[in-house]
Amino acid sequence: MKSRKEYNALWRIVAYIIMVGFTLLTVLPLIWLFYSSFKPHADIVRNIFALPKSFNVSNYINAWKGGNFGAKSWTEGYFAIYTLNSIFFSAAATVITTVLALTTGYGIAKFGYKISAPIYGSFLMGLLLTVHSILVPLFVMEKSIGIYDTRLGVLLPYIAFGLPFLVFLATSFIKGLPTEIEESAIIDGANYLQVFWYVILPICRPVVATMMIFRFLGAWNEFALVLVLTSKTAIRTLPVGINAFAGGMTRDYGTQFAALVIGTLPMIIFYIFFNRRIQQGFASGGLKE
Repeated sequence: MKSRKEYNALWRIVAYIIMVGFTLLTVLPLIWLFYSSFKPHADIVRNIFALPKSFNVSNYINAWKGGNFGAKSWTEGYFAIYTLNSIFFSAAATVITTVLALTTGYGIAKFGYKISAPIYGSFLMGLLLTVHSILVPLFVMEKSIGIYDTRLGVLLPYIAFGLPFLVFLATSFIKGLPTEIEESAIIDGANYLQVFWYVILPICRPVVATMMIFRFLGAWNEFALVLVLTSKTAIRTLPVGINAFAGGMTRDYGTQFAALVIGTLPMIIFYIFFNRRIQQGFASGGLKE
């Protein structure tokens, strides 16, 4: 009979094997994508797994132009436009959604009105909605009110779809804060706005970091909303621009891979620098009731 320690050691080995396998399945395709982005189309077709004979950056130049091959500078390329749009939409949606979620979570968690529970329940119901399930009515609505193919028409859905999860995080965290802290501030003469700004917000820094990171990642990777709600190149974002390379714009695999690297690398760098913030946000009580 095997001892309990032997069974634990066996399961630990199995767990490590699974994690190593999952890591290889995740990392190896990224490594292959990166070095293939420096290969000419002919070399990729000839041997898809071979290392590049030389590191040619022309794929990145063509990818950055994104079909605007008459561009005379880097800032005139379509990918420059897509990148700036992604930065704008992601940053704006992150800041606005986080502020709205924090104020809503504070009101729901601490004021205790009868309507607080139904409002919180409506936000939780929003977690069940997917972008694809309401794309058609959203498209029709934006057409009818005249905000289709505008920055506002993209930004508002970004905010709306990000609110349910962020409100859930904010409300769960703020509910766990002791009421004595607010009561002490109110006794000292602070109003509710001052309590929120000077007392609640500083304590909520861990969950705020988590909320902003999740919203930024979600907004940066958003594809379906921009594809359906826009038609102008000047408004579209990086994921939609990258998708154009997989269609009829080009059959140059080297350029396609370079475009994918341009779109993927910022998120990898972002996660490397902020993954600890995500862990800290959850560990500090971001999901506790």
